[in-house]
Amino acid sequence: MKKVWQASLWLALSIAGMAASAATLTDDSGQRVALPHPARRIADAWYAHHSLLMTLGAGDLIVATVNHPQSQPWMFTVQPSLNQALQARGKTFSSEALVARQVDAVFVPAQDPDAMSYRQAGLPTLSMQFDDVESMKRSLLTTAAVVGTAEARRRALAYNHYLDAQIATIGAKTALLTDSERPRVLHIQSLHPLKIDGSQTLIDSWIRLAGGRNAAAQVTGNMKEVSPEQVIAWDPDVIIIGAGAGRLEDSSYAALFSVTKAVKQHRVWQNPSGVFPWDRYGTEFALQIQWAAQQLHPQLFAQSDIIAATRDFYQRFYHYPLRVDEAKRILAALPPLSDRDD
Repeated sequence: MKKVWQASLWLALSIAGMAASAATLTDDSGQRVALPHPARRIADAWYAHHSLLMTLGAGDLIVATVNHPQSQPWMFTVQPSLNQALQARGKTFSSEALVARQVDAVFVPAQDPDAMSYRQAGLPTLSMQFDDVESMKRSLLTTAAVVGTAEARRRALAYNHYLDAQIATIGAKTALLTDSERPRVLHIQSLHPLKIDGSQTLIDSWIRLAGGRNAAAQVTGNMKEVSPEQVIAWDPDVIIIGAGAGRLEDSSYAALFSVTKAVKQHRVWQNPSGVFPWDRYGTEFALQIQWAAQQLHPQLFAQSDIIAATRDFYQRFYHYPLRVDEAKRILAALPPLSDRDD
């Protein structure tokens, strides 16, 4: 009788444990997604979202990726397990391949047309999206819940605390700036075709947090194509070029944009790029605001050491011992050297 009671107790505890491990989460699109257990094999179809998983110490759970070492060399250097992951051609995975790899959670960007096919294959699929600081922090916590470990939750909270601290430190110095002291910044995501980032974007957020004004604020959204005449009409004080866009002086717009304040005053800068381009939608946003603030207001942030901050960030959140020369290459939007000697 005692053995029967023990067996019944063991069965009840096992069922309770299974129930506790199951969860229903709300993704960034507001959709409820049932997860039978914490994710241990993840397919990530959003380029930038990989940095969130890496920040949580869960980059090694990615078994299918849309990134490639040629396009994101620092990502694959810092997280070498990605070299063994299934690499998609374009932005689409084969549902059959994900099932064969025993994927138990798929992250997709918002409005991804492939999400339906993943769900039809029985794969828990979460649509992720953020366009400001608060929604990014929430997205990181949701991602931590999918990973389902205390460590992932701890690291999400640690990152959010770090980000809040950086915003508070920068804001304390920029709060008294007048509008005229806040340079008008144009962020160019692509030179050919000519695309800029407008308002209601994370790019607009870091421009404003760093003490600037978005010269393209009248445009809403990311990567909006504009005419060169519009750029000249905006006449920005500063132009920041996305890391993968090439150099303005080598482009067909070099002579045309020479009339702008930014070019005349030699305030055209290439944006840093590490695990992911800092100016886009990854957790290096916390470094971007520090870099941009120092660039826009060098006197206010004369004591800031962006090289030290970059090395600290990589050690703290990616557990990667970044050297000084490597930090300098990231700040210059250069790839890692192939002969790293540990």
